[in-house]
Formats: sequence, structure tokens, C-alpha cells
Amino acid sequence: MAKKKFSKAWVQRHINDPYVKMAQQKGYRARAAFKLIEILETEKLLQRGDVVVDLGATPGSWSQVARERLVGAGGVIEGRVVALDMLPMEPIAGVDFILGDFREDAVLKQLHDALQGQIVDLVISDMAPNLSGVASADSARIAHVCELALEFACAHLKPDGALVVKAFHGSGFSQIVQTFKQHFVRVVERKPKASRDESAETFLVARGLKAARS
Repeated sequence: MAKKKFSKAWVQRHINDPYVKMAQQKGYRARAAFKLIEILETEKLLQRGDVVVDLGATPGSWSQVARERLVGAGGVIEGRVVALDMLPMEPIAGVDFILGDFREDAVLKQLHDALQGQIVDLVISDMAPNLSGVASADSARIAHVCELALEFACAHLKPDGALVVKAFHGSGFSQIVQTFKQHFVRVVERKPKASRDESAETFLVARGLKAARS
């Protein structure tokens, strides 16, 4: 019975959520679009002509936002958005989508081919692991997903490029931040207004690869 009440309350909150309503009005596939919009505006990231890789892109709201910001005069896209996920994604005009796990060499090769030798300006990742409720196991899974995005970014970003990745406060969070600081000149936390207060999620924005400066 409690479960039914909870699900009913969740549905009611979802229906009344202003970001859900705005997402529907603007044609975004998820309210998460507004999290990225705020981060991009706060950090002054993503200009026309940029090459963007969206890791764990499905259902595609972050790719939609990235694509919007690359549209120039006459509706022409100036730049590239390459999206990747293990789950299928409905096509977005002007976004290249790769279905697969970027931990696999064959999928990385597809991504490399899709980039056509272009170096990446921005890597975005709204990925989150399936959580078990066991704190120690979950913190390890979260760290692993963040480290995968970090590893990819270090291999593909321009020296002054940026990485935006979802993380979660809790056990292991400070270690994740420390790992990011080993690789990037500037690492900041962002909690966008569209991120629910009760959610432990936060976003790390990392800029300026250290290896490229040494």
C-alpha cells in the first residue's frame, strides 16, 4: 500500500513539476535539458563551431540542447554533436548517434571515425549507474562511471576543452573530485535549479587539461 502511495505522489509531483512542463513546451525529451542549459550558461561553454560528444545520451535531451547552440544563420549547424549510448535513441536532426558501449574498442573506433579527425571541445555525460541501495557498492559504481567519462575526455579533448559529468554526493565523492583535479586545471561543482533538492546528484565541470600544459 505504501508503495502505491509513493508512486502516486511521484506521478503527481512529476505532473506539476515546472521543468517537466517547460520541457514539454519546448520539445525537450527530458527535464534534464534545463540542468545542462544552466551549466552551459553559468560556465560560458559551447559556442558555434564546437565539437561535442554526449556520453550516455539517451533519451537525447542533452544532445538537443547542444545541437540548438550550434545552429547558425539559416538554420545551418556550425559544429558537430556525436551522441553515444548503449540504449537506442530516437534520431535528432544533425546529431550523429552511435549505439554501443564506449568501453569497447569497436565502439571507440566508430566514434573516432565519426569525429573524422576533429578534436573535441566539450564532453558531456549525464550517465548514472544502476544503483543497488548498498552504499559501498553504489559509490564504486558511481566512481567507475565518472572515471570512464574522465578517461574518454583526457584522450579526446582539446587542451582548453571541458568535461561536464554527473556525480553524486556521498561516500567516494571527494575522491572523484580529487581525481578530476589531478587531470584538469579547474574543477567546480554545479547544482542546477532543475536538479531536485532531495537528489544527491551534482555536476562536475572540469576545464583545461593539465597534461596538455606540461
